[in-house]
Amino acid sequence: MKYKIIGMSVTALVLVMVLCISFIMPEDNGKRYHQHIEAEEKAACSHTDGKFCTHLPIIKIDTNGKTIPGEPILDASSGRTLQYTMSETGEETILSKLSVIDNVGENNHIEDAPSVSSDIRIRIRGNSSRHFEKKGYIIKMITSGGLNNPQSLIGMDAHHEWALHGPYLDKTLIRNYICYNLAGDIMGYAPNVRFCELILNGEYRGLYLLTETITAGKMGARLELSVNKKDNSFSGYLLRLDRGSNTELKNINNFTSYTYKTDSKVNIVYPGNANLTPFIASEICEDFSDFEKALYSYDYDSEDFGYENYIDVNSFIDYFLINEFASNYDAGSKSTYMYKGIDGKFHMCVWDFNNAFDNYQENETSYRVFYLQDGLWYDMLFKDEEFVEKVISRYYELEKQYLNEEYMNSYIDSVIEYLGPAIDRNFEKWGHTFLPEWDDRLYDYQRNIHSYDEAVSQLKDYIKNRCEWMNENIDSLRQYSAESKVKNYNY
Repeated sequence: MKYKIIGMSVTALVLVMVLCISFIMPEDNGKRYHQHIEAEEKAACSHTDGKFCTHLPIIKIDTNGKTIPGEPILDASSGRTLQYTMSETGEETILSKLSVIDNVGENNHIEDAPSVSSDIRIRIRGNSSRHFEKKGYIIKMITSGGLNNPQSLIGMDAHHEWALHGPYLDKTLIRNYICYNLAGDIMGYAPNVRFCELILNGEYRGLYLLTETITAGKMGARLELSVNKKDNSFSGYLLRLDRGSNTELKNINNFTSYTYKTDSKVNIVYPGNANLTPFIASEICEDFSDFEKALYSYDYDSEDFGYENYIDVNSFIDYFLINEFASNYDAGSKSTYMYKGIDGKFHMCVWDFNNAFDNYQENETSYRVFYLQDGLWYDMLFKDEEFVEKVISRYYELEKQYLNEEYMNSYIDSVIEYLGPAIDRNFEKWGHTFLPEWDDRLYDYQRNIHSYDEAVSQLKDYIKNRCEWMNENIDSLRQYSAESKVKNYNY
């Protein structure tokens, strides 16, 4: 009997340990690929023949002389964006050709045979970034017959939809790369990314970041979600909190929307237009509102009816810490993605670190502030003492390995070393953006960036200060769950 009791005790202890480990360890969707570390080494380019040469993959896009639609059309008096340009035929995209040159064991040249070729539909992407000289693009790969044509690009899983991010205001060129990879090491899913150089209609356009869009994919690529239009069934869905969609069916009148808890709008990203029916849209709206109602109810933290029945708590914690570390204040209001996985729980997904670490904001983004705890959903989560304690514990865990000055500086230096001459080529094209007459608009004047080295120093200095401040103040998050603040919510 004694041994039976001991055995049962050991089993219980093991189960407790497994549960503890499952919390402190990030979800594992496979080893994160860091291009600057794992890409094969190539000899330095020889320019004796005068040909364009790079160790990075080359993406070539040929529009056959057509202008890519999506440029903002502004109101002359107010400067507000009225609408975006369309193609000559009134479409949001144009038909173009895409080629990827990514040689094995050799450098890449414009004249080399492509490893991937495809027809594409392309448009300019972004919100504020559409106003930049250096554009970003959304690309959808199609067959000659117009059907989706999933392809593996630069070693990433096959898909038909991709984003080409052109770092512009980010003079370091690397904020999105380092933050997506940081999230990919910590969270269950974060978009994969690869550096490349873009040739558009024969013209060099600079250093770009090819990025997975957040959407469903097959064979384990991206998010494992599915929809069957025929029987109006779906397995999970993807939502975005931002400005809303131009397709009215995709905008949902969820609980926090019709109770005016946010000015931002939630819209359905997946299922997309082709598979979204009014019935499915209604079901998604009702399902998501059930979660929000539970979260914003008096028994929000109860075992039977509380938020933990609806969300992957670790996902919300990691999303909070990554975005707080980067001072990415748009998170939780703009460019915010959440998906309901096949596990039946809501997960957060990172996106858009253009403004991270006080990047080129008219007014300074202070490193002495927490930003997300008062935002949508988090304003209730932080009323729960247990959630707050998990956030603090998780921070100390991540700080040892990732969220510290030494790790970040080493990572930044190694990325810059990998990019090498591609940085110089980019600023041969876009170097005028360092000139005082171009960017002399930040408050105050000393915050304007006038060289690449200065941009890197600004990034590192901010990270240093942010690390020190978060180490000193992370425990102060307990104030948001203090009884004096949340007693009205206790059941």
